[in-house]
Amino acid sequence: MPPDDETPPKRPWWVAWALIAVMALAVLGMLNLGWRMLPAAVRGADAGAAGTNAAASATSAALPGRTAVEGGDCLRCHGMDRNYVGPSFRQIAARYSGRTDAADYLVRKIREGGVGEWGRTVMPRQPHVSEAQARDMAQWLLSLAPVDAAPSAASTGATR
Repeated sequence: MPPDDETPPKRPWWVAWALIAVMALAVLGMLNLGWRMLPAAVRGADAGAAGTNAAASATSAALPGRTAVEGGDCLRCHGMDRNYVGPSFRQIAARYSGRTDAADYLVRKIREGGVGEWGRTVMPRQPHVSEAQARDMAQWLLSLAPVDAAPSAASTGATR
């Protein structure tokens, strides 16, 4: 009987194990990303940091704003202490801490965006953020301890 030309050659035994290992690594990587994307309150990362002092109660009162910031796109451009594309959250808190209408101003900036406040960097508008979420974000932002020194033109990305 002639050999069947349409049957594929047999695979080596290690190919199946290699595919299983690659798939296991992919699943573990996706689980790691999913875990990091969860808000800190859900992960329990702040459980040991909460105390009975006034700072801890202020932090817990501002938790909805922090959760909204961590769950949104804010961390793609802003850092807590370091500026990436836009200024850091502490630089923003330092700039607007003296204004009486700071919360309303920041709510409008979050929802409508803007350009020119921090150099040429564009703050894209965030229409998917509700008014209440933007207010929580602004109140959390203003509750942060500001940086010691005012941001310089070099650190904010302003050029001549």
